[in-house]
This record gives sequence, C-alpha cells and structure tokens, in this order.
Amino acid sequence: MKQILNTLFVMTEGSYLRLEHETVRVELDGATKLQVPLHHLGGLVLFGNVMTTPFLLHKCAEDGRSVVLLDRNGRYRCRMVGKVGGNVLLRHEQHLAMEDSARQVPVVRNMIAGKVQNARQVLLRGQREAKDADAAAALQIAVDLLARTVERLPAAMEVDFMRGLEGEAARVYFDCLDKLVTQNREAFRMNGRSRRPPRDRINALLSFLYVMLLNDCISAVEGVGLDPQMGFLHVMRPGRPSLGLDLMEELRPLLADRLALTLINLRQIGPDDFEERAGGAVYLGEKGRKEVVTAYQKRKQDEVQHPVLEQSVPFGLVPHVQARLLARHLRGETEAYTPFLYR
Repeated sequence: MKQILNTLFVMTEGSYLRLEHETVRVELDGATKLQVPLHHLGGLVLFGNVMTTPFLLHKCAEDGRSVVLLDRNGRYRCRMVGKVGGNVLLRHEQHLAMEDSARQVPVVRNMIAGKVQNARQVLLRGQREAKDADAAAALQIAVDLLARTVERLPAAMEVDFMRGLEGEAARVYFDCLDKLVTQNREAFRMNGRSRRPPRDRINALLSFLYVMLLNDCISAVEGVGLDPQMGFLHVMRPGRPSLGLDLMEELRPLLADRLALTLINLRQIGPDDFEERAGGAVYLGEKGRKEVVTAYQKRKQDEVQHPVLEQSVPFGLVPHVQARLLARHLRGETEAYTPFLYR
C-alpha cells in the first residue's frame, strides 16, 4: 500500500525555498521559518510570489515529487513533474479505450454513478439533520431526483447523453447545497455553482478545495502510470488534466463538499475569512486559506472503509486506490471500473 505523504503548502509571499542536504528549508527575509525532511513530502504547492532554487526543483523532479504553482487566490497555474513514468502499454490501453465506445461508456457510467450517489449521500445526511421543515422538503426533492438519475444510467449508451444527466444532477445538487449550512446562513448563501471567478463565499471555498483535490488525483493517476490528459468523462482540451478531473468527480462530495460544510458549520471559517473583489469575485483570504489547508490535510488522515478492498484506508489514499482500480480494468484484469461509494 502506498504511504500517505505530506504536501508542503507555502502561502506566505516572498518565501524562498532551498535544498539543504535532504531537507527543504523555507526562508523569509533571510530567516529560516521551517525545515522539513524531503522523505516526509510527496510534493510542494506554492501560492503566489514564492521562489525556489533550481537545485530543489531538480531534486523534486529526480525523486518524482510534483511542484504545483497557484496564484495567491489558489487558482491553478502549472504543475511541474519529472520524467514520465509508468508502463507505456498501460497508456496505450488507455488511449485505445478512449477511442472505443464499448469500453468508454461503462467507465463513464460508473464514474457518474459514483459521483451522483455520493452527492446524494451528502444531501441525505443533511436532510436527516435538518431542523427546518422547508429545507428538509427541498432536500427530499433533490434526493429523489438524484436517485432517478442513477436509475437512468444503466440504459444510457451514449457518453454525451450521460454527460447531460451528470450536468442536470450537478445543478440539482448545488441548487440546494447551502440548505446544509447551519451557521451564518445569510453570509453563506449560494446561488448555484459559479467558477472563474467564484461569486459567493461557498463557491470560493469549494473552488479552493477542488484545486487541492485535483492535485491529489493527478498525482494518483500519474503514480500508476496513466496519462492525466486523456479522460473518459471530461472532454480533452490542451493542458486540461481530463483523467484527473474524471477521478475527482466521485470524490468531490466527500473530500471537498462535506469538509466545506463542516468548516462553515463549526465556525472554523467565517464571513471575514473572504475577500470580495471588483466585479463580484470572492476569494479566500490568507487566514482562511491556511485554515482550509490544515483541515484538508487532517481530513486526508481520517480512516474510511473501502468497499472493494474491504478494509479501512486513510481518505488521502482513496484517489490512489481508485487510480489503481482503473488501471486494472484497462489492463483487462477486472470486468468494470468500480467507483468509490461512501456509506
């Protein structure tokens, strides 16, 4: 089983990272603020104006550690990795499956089924805990609609049609997600899903969490030797990590959405942790970003029962397990790709 390693997030602009023997040293204004052994780290994520030495970049590339650059608001900019690894025959099978609808359709169907069922579990839990009758009724309607989406999937034989079902399910889900908010409800109202830029606090929080989850999913895909650019559910576009996005879909409700709601409802994140910009854009402030990163790292350590492995694994390893299950299916070792379902 793959070891779950830490990710070093550096958010203070003006920081400078250098390699010192087998450690990463973080300096600010000439003073050492942190020193971490390299063998504890799976990758680096740098926000805004954070600099590194070429020696550190070379070492990360040599060891297979990723270095991800985000802007100060957490928007993705680029990802640097070393030489492409993995079995070229596996990537060849992946590319062949992409061109064969008989192989692509079942994978897409199961990915969407996993996403919708996990989203439905989030709403069901919120409905059970709802104290407002109107909110509970609205959540029941959404839960029923998502159940019908899952029921329609087995008969769907075209990828574009299934994408349409997924899009409609996502709209239903996000239209009522803020009904699960129990604290600061006026400040955390959500008018559907908005991106590039996020238009409200919940969307800003979700977008930030999705960036971190996507980075973990891309690492998982690359770790088993698959091509992160070649997805099944998401359409290919230049520079788009389509397979990483595919893998993320079934995990978003569990590793991002539920965490966002927990942070809000426990008042670990409040209205003052966000910045509003001209034009209506909303982003997490520096204090909020640090709180979210800490909570996300802790969430990845939580144990969860994996239905295929029939054993408990840390949440942070679930993307790696799912990537391995997809690789096994593409190699013909299993009849189907089995999504991760949370109970």
